[in-house]
Parts: sequence; structure tokens; C-alpha cells
Amino acid sequence: MNIRQRIFQLLIVAAVTFAAVLVYRSLGRYTWDEIEESLLAISGWRLVSAFGFVIASYVCLTGFDWLAVRYAGRPLSYRRVALASFTSLSIGHNVGLAALSSGAVRYRFYSRWGLTAEQVAKVIIFCGFTVGLGLATLAGISLIASQGGRGDLLGLSGPMSLILGFACLLPAAVYLTLCWRVRRYVALYNWRFDPPSLRLAVGQIVIGTLNFSCVAGCIHQLMQGFSNVTYLDVATAYVTANLAALISHVPGGLGVLEATILGVLPGAASIGALVAFRVIYFFIPLLIGIPTFLVSEAYFRRQRSFPVSRHAAS
Repeated sequence: MNIRQRIFQLLIVAAVTFAAVLVYRSLGRYTWDEIEESLLAISGWRLVSAFGFVIASYVCLTGFDWLAVRYAGRPLSYRRVALASFTSLSIGHNVGLAALSSGAVRYRFYSRWGLTAEQVAKVIIFCGFTVGLGLATLAGISLIASQGGRGDLLGLSGPMSLILGFACLLPAAVYLTLCWRVRRYVALYNWRFDPPSLRLAVGQIVIGTLNFSCVAGCIHQLMQGFSNVTYLDVATAYVTANLAALISHVPGGLGVLEATILGVLPGAASIGALVAFRVIYFFIPLLIGIPTFLVSEAYFRRQRSFPVSRHAAS
């Protein structure tokens, strides 16, 4: 094993350790009585419904990778893609700097399955585009559709909210046009972009928007236990909070998501609902993702050593 591989393994171990410490420190901000009280204030069927949206979101996220490996020119089975996607994102969502943290875990999986470093980079970039397109599209739909309700949710007049909504949809329209009409790569200074097929681009926008719609649905179900806030209000607040979290690069948007949603929905959002959301969307997947990653590491290590030991025995 060369020095580069050892350094990479140390970085992976450090990321996993940091994620585990993050869970402990994050939950340490609340007493167990506060967490229990917040969860008990939400009815059982609301919790089940919210967790159903969590599962749907992570299924959508596997779709990000499923489309991405096809864009990279190395299609894999859904089983493999789902393993790499869930493990990398359950860790990356909590560690922060997703392109690096989840990207490192993705590289660990995909490089074993034959993808080159360039192809893994394409997967990561493709998924990043899907995130941006999904957020922008959901924001546009929410702002336009809410004109019959609370048009002043972000402190904007009705017409300004409508203009902002269409502006949010513009990137998706430009992206689709680019993928439809351009048949060669687009170069901008030293940056080169190979547009995916129109079919893949449509898939990105649909599944990206559906993913964030599911996350907003999870928060909405939890908030319904405390107030009668509408889904469109929650979706708009969540998109705003997620953009703030992405800009801040705080691990898991810790504190940023909560503060932004509470600021956008004063009186409607409950810290209890947001604590419950952080537990079921971030921490529970992380507690599954870390052991899954460690078990997969042990499995692949054994797969590599087995032929050697068998040859030695013979």
C-alpha cells in the first residue's frame, strides 16, 4: 500500500470519527428530557409519516447516483449504486462539505467497481448539479404556487415573489435547452462541461425536485404536531434554509437550518419539530451509514486478501 492510499484511508477514518463525535455533540445541545418531550408532542402517525418521507428522500438520492454513473459512462446495478449513495450521503449530510466528504466515500466504493478518478469526479459533479436544479425548481414552484396564500412569506410583495419564482425556474429551463441543443462540450476558461442527454437532464430535475419535496414533506408532517402551517410555506422556508446551510458549509447545516426556518416561519415553526427532523433525517441514517461503511470496508478487505491466502495455502 503506497503513501497516497494510506493518507486517503486516514482521511476516511477521520471523517467517520468526526461524524460520530458530531452526533454526540449535536445531541448534547439538548437534554434527553427535551428530546423525549419534543418527540412525544408529535403523534405517532405523524412520526411514521415523516419517516416515510425520509425513506422516500434517500431513495430519490440513490436516483442521483443511478443517473450519474450513466452520465459518467459506467452504468452499475441499482444495488451497488444504492449502497454507495446511502453510505456516502448519510455521512456527508452530517460532516458537511458534501463534495469532499461524501465524495471521498463515493470514490472508495466506485473505484472498486471499475470507475476511474475522472468518472467518479463526473458522478460527484453531476449529483451537485442535481442538488442545485432540485432546490431551484422547488423554490420556483413554491413561490409561484403560494400566490393564493402567504405571498409575503419572505417579506416580498406578490409580484416580486412571482418574479423570483420564475427566476428560480430559469436555471432549469436554460439547462434543459443546453442539453437539448448542444452536442459538444462547453468550455469556460479552464472549466469544461459535457452536457448530459436531454433524458438524463429531465431525470435530474424531476428526481432532484422530488427529493427536496420529500424533505419538505417530512418537516411539514412534524410541524403539523405543533401548528397548522401549510406545505408550501414549509417548502419555501426549507429551500431558503438549505441554501443558507450550503453557503455556510456548517456540518449538516447544524443550527443554520433551524435558525433560518424559525426566522422565516416565526410562530409557526417549533424547535421540537426541528429537533425531531434532525434526529430522523440526519442522525438515524448516520447511525446506519457508519456501520454499513465499516462492514463494507471489512468485506472488501477480505475479498482482496482471500485470493492471496488461498494461493498461499495451495
